[in-house]
Amino acid sequence: MKKLYPSAKAALEGIVHDGQLLAVGGFGLCGIPEALIAALRDSGAKNLTAISNNAGVDGFGLGQLLETRQIKKMISSYVGENKEFERQYLAGELELEFTPQGTLAEKLRAGGAGIPAFYTRTGVGTLVAEGKETREFDGHTYVMERSLTPDVSLGKAWKADKSGNLIFRRTARNFNPAVIMAGRISVVEVEEIVDTGTFDPDAIHLPGIYVHRIVLNATPEKRIEKRTTKQNPKGA
Repeated sequence: MKKLYPSAKAALEGIVHDGQLLAVGGFGLCGIPEALIAALRDSGAKNLTAISNNAGVDGFGLGQLLETRQIKKMISSYVGENKEFERQYLAGELELEFTPQGTLAEKLRAGGAGIPAFYTRTGVGTLVAEGKETREFDGHTYVMERSLTPDVSLGKAWKADKSGNLIFRRTARNFNPAVIMAGRISVVEVEEIVDTGTFDPDAIHLPGIYVHRIVLNATPEKRIEKRTTKQNPKGA
């Protein structure tokens, strides 16, 4: 199977459509597939439901798709860095399914593992559990959570070989393995592509069986959400 594509636009052709459920890797702006998100914006696909821990920031990451009104619903854990998100949500223009961070990660991991649902104590007795099945185990109440299997997943890795085996770099690993595993079709943006067989098998973080398309972005912008600095005291 040919997995290498010449551009982010080419990697999304034929697989992105209106009304889809998509998952996007990253944590804040760390490890987001920048080029793929921009290509998704340019595709014009609309009425999307996006699964992502965060919603980017104004004008970058998933914030770009919020500005173009291509996202109708977010399934997220933390969205506090995006003013346009806040505006749309408070105005009733954007649906939101808040999900505890660990639960969101497990919903994706379970989807990739073929597990349709699981039980967790997280959210019991809160709005998170409303309308969901609960059961008692060992004297404790658990809420059932359905797994997530997006139509398309967009992920980011540091390196890939031509078979799609992936290596992630430090904290940019975050949600990316679970997002990529869960997608029915998974597209991964990487900073370096090497020949198959280059990696030590023990160094591979995610095998290529989960990866359908790869695109090279050798010079990502890698923004951070907030830069906070502190001046040293005089004489320090």
